[in-house]
This record gives sequence, C-alpha cells and structure tokens, in this order.
Amino acid sequence: MKGTILLVEDHRDLAETVSMTLESAGFVIDYAADGLQAIQLATTQVFDAIVLDVMLPGIDGFTVCQRLRDEFNLDTPILMLTARDQIEDKLEGFEQGADDYLVKPFVMAELVARVTSLVNRKRGEMANTQISLGNLSLDSRTRKVSRAGQDIVLSPTGFRILRILLRESPAVVSRDALENELWGDEVPDSDALRSHIYILRKAIDRPFEEEHGALIKTVKGVGLKIEA
Repeated sequence: MKGTILLVEDHRDLAETVSMTLESAGFVIDYAADGLQAIQLATTQVFDAIVLDVMLPGIDGFTVCQRLRDEFNLDTPILMLTARDQIEDKLEGFEQGADDYLVKPFVMAELVARVTSLVNRKRGEMANTQISLGNLSLDSRTRKVSRAGQDIVLSPTGFRILRILLRESPAVVSRDALENELWGDEVPDSDALRSHIYILRKAIDRPFEEEHGALIKTVKGVGLKIEA
C-alpha cells in the first residue's frame, strides 16, 4: 500500500474514476462529497494526502483548505483540483495552504504522479531538527515557525521551502534546486514555485520588515537565500 488518500469531489463520475485510478496505483481511498464531511474526516482520521476539489456544495475547497490549516493545524499534503486556471486562482489556493494545483481536465497518470510525489516527500521530511537564524526559528519535529516571538502559520510546501533555505544559509539556492527537492520530476507548473515564495515572503518578512528587515533575498539570475 502506497498510502491512504482522502478524495473530496462532489462529481460522482469523476470521483469514481479518480478513486479507481488511485486504487489501481496502490492507494487506499476514503471519500467525501462536500466540505463539511471533508473537514470531519480529515480531522478525525489520518491521511497521507488530500485530493480536494475547489467547487464543492456548501463550503468550497479554498475554505476547507484554509480551515484545515488554520483551525486544525493539519499538515497533510493537499492537492487541489479545479477548472480555474488563472494565476489569481492558484495564488488563492496556495495562500489557503494547498501544496499542489491540478487543472481540470487532467490526465489521470499525472494525478497519480503528483499524489505519489506529495506522499513520498512528506514521508521523507527530516524530523527532530531545530534551525534558527536571527529572530527566526523553525522546528521540524513540531512544524512550528516563529519570528520575533510571533508564531507563523505556513503551508507544508512553504514550510519545506523555508527549511531548505535555512539549511543552506547563507548559500544561494537556485530555482532548479528548490523545484527538484520539492517536487522531483513532477513540477506543477511555471508559476507554482513563484507563488509559494510570494506567500512565504508575505508571512516571514512583510509583518516584520519595517522593524527587523527582510530575511529572504533574491540573487538576480542565481536564486534565493536567507540571511539575517
């Protein structure tokens, strides 16, 4: 068994097709048809990843994702499914805590590859590691991040990017290196990393920039680095 997946999709035919495809790939599937059921299952059972449709009855997928991250502090990887392919929609999904974004219609083989990558990378994360830089600290065991004494909530992908930058500091990390460590050969699209970095800066630097300065810096033509 590769892992247990929560599929949240109100379109029955698509849900059946996705379930059969993921089960054929070795995953065990649990299913929710709406946002409230998704929150109930995700917060009472353990899943290796969540495949979450945006357009749901009652509570939409963006709200479900946001509540799972902010209210329940859930760090399960979330892959969002949607027919909305504008960068503003992707940014909204990433800002609410999504790790990956797949636009409908999609090829089932790509869905399997994305889900497998999320599950494998989640399992391969470092544990029991604390890293500090100036007034910023990160704890991989508890998945807590704080700066200047204030707790910061990050999506799992934002957490991984920050950990990579801290681990390599003060060295510069190239875009290719970040994408390879985050997603391997299954990079979501050209906007994904940029969107995650934008949201990470918004959380790590923007509230503290005036008093403490920015930590995440762009080295033009090379990549990113983090330094006090």
